[in-house]
Amino acid sequence: MLRIALSRLGTAVPSLVGVVIVTFLLTRVLPGDTASYFAGPVASPEAIAQIKAQLGLDQTLPVQFGRYVSDLARGDLGTSLGTGQPVLREIATRLPASAELTLCGLLLAVLVAVPMGILAALRQGSWVDHLCRVLTTAGVSLPVFFTGLLAVYVFYFLLGWAPSPLGRLDAFSSAPPAVTNFYLIDSLLAGDSETFLAALSQLALPALTLALFALAPLARITRASMLAALDSDFIRTARASGLAGRTVVVTYAFRNAMLPVVTTLGMVFSFLLGANVLVEKVFAWPGIGSYAVEALIASDFAPVQGFVLTMAILYIALNLAIDLLYGLIDPRAKAG
Repeated sequence: MLRIALSRLGTAVPSLVGVVIVTFLLTRVLPGDTASYFAGPVASPEAIAQIKAQLGLDQTLPVQFGRYVSDLARGDLGTSLGTGQPVLREIATRLPASAELTLCGLLLAVLVAVPMGILAALRQGSWVDHLCRVLTTAGVSLPVFFTGLLAVYVFYFLLGWAPSPLGRLDAFSSAPPAVTNFYLIDSLLAGDSETFLAALSQLALPALTLALFALAPLARITRASMLAALDSDFIRTARASGLAGRTVVVTYAFRNAMLPVVTTLGMVFSFLLGANVLVEKVFAWPGIGSYAVEALIASDFAPVQGFVLTMAILYIALNLAIDLLYGLIDPRAKAG
């Protein structure tokens, strides 16, 4: 397992180098002038030139890139021109909000998709199978921002069941003492049930929106993998040997169907990191995605570069975790 981890980390270094180079170049060729934007519409050319000199934008691209790499080596992601705060501090503050939303959405999707996929495979043509097909079709067909807007319209505007979609807590609640910066966990640690319920009510709609988006591929691959496993010779042998149906399904069929599900789970998690950007804007969620969008609109390079680099590191860490999980599920993977 250690050899696999070191091997994957070795191959991740060129990927990170490529991400740094491509992100730097893309932020420099995007339309918009950072100095002009922050100087204001009535600023004189001299004032704009002075801001460019202060930001180092009057230097050549190789000089700017060298300075950027030098700052990265010291752990400095730069300073956001919009907020005036270090990008690393902003990301550390906002990342838990995005992680809490993403993980809750993924957890809801797994809790629904995996059992539903198994039941759909065991009872082909039943109402469970048809429900699985309807939900997977809806999850694939509906854009995530449309699902979020529809949920807000129905559950907040029409029915009044959900609180206003304006962040992680309503105006009458205060954040719990920061331990993990996950409001659900921190409120439980503080024994504050009122804040926990407030945070859960604010999280429900955006998490359900992400869950519907993630549910479709998970349910489909679970159903397909279970059908393939149930049709295998070893399953027929297990049933002929008189093993209980639950043992055959859970111990033999599902365990052999888990590898494709785990692979899809990793892909879905990476997709959710991207879908988070749209969901955060719809629900005014103070996460890293909305932070990057606002910086991109303002041509604020440092937060955009920090966001892309953070996402790349998370994606690499996720792939490493999936590879290690393979070795636990199927010992043959350790020899690969």
